[in-house]
Amino acid sequence: MSTPRFIMDDRTRGRTVANLDRFERQPSRNSQLTPAAVALVVVANECDEACFIITRRASGMRDHPGQWALPGGRMDSGETAAQAALRETEEEVGLALPPESVIGQLDDYPTRSGFVITPVVVWANTNPTLHPNPDEVAEVYRVPLEALEHPDVPRLREIPESDRPVISVPIAMLDAEIHAPTAAILYQLREVALRGESTRVAHFEQPVFAWR
Repeated sequence: MSTPRFIMDDRTRGRTVANLDRFERQPSRNSQLTPAAVALVVVANECDEACFIITRRASGMRDHPGQWALPGGRMDSGETAAQAALRETEEEVGLALPPESVIGQLDDYPTRSGFVITPVVVWANTNPTLHPNPDEVAEVYRVPLEALEHPDVPRLREIPESDRPVISVPIAMLDAEIHAPTAAILYQLREVALRGESTRVAHFEQPVFAWR
């Protein structure tokens, strides 16, 4: 079996941190949107591969039930994006991480449903036991970062409702097609954190079902 490209070790962490440090993130200037944050939490699996955490939202959730999502939600008053991302990670998947586990942020992504999402990259440096909150999370998965390097990532398509391309990210191990905003954020994670590129994603569209 071939050695995974992204091992959970100091070398991978150092390269990821260096790429994020060089990146000049673009904040949103739309003050009418509700601030939110998501956590791109990098953890190990049983093979010591560096993975990101992704969840399937509980079917009883008011907003976007059953959809794939990163741990996150709206920011509380006075809270920073990093604080919100860490809080939501603990609330949703039972993983408490210290402030120093935050290693960077990606571009803000404005959503059709009225939020502006700040993606926060978090390095857990461990293979933790996750305890999903059943009120919010139906399932939680660790997906190797290697999955983002698949030739099919990203997929772009046109829709009649918008002149912007809709982005999605197929994940074979989940037998799933991840849609924006999560797909746009995962794609930028690959481009910026893994490849050291300055690729922008705010122009990518969401599918119509995610506009609500």
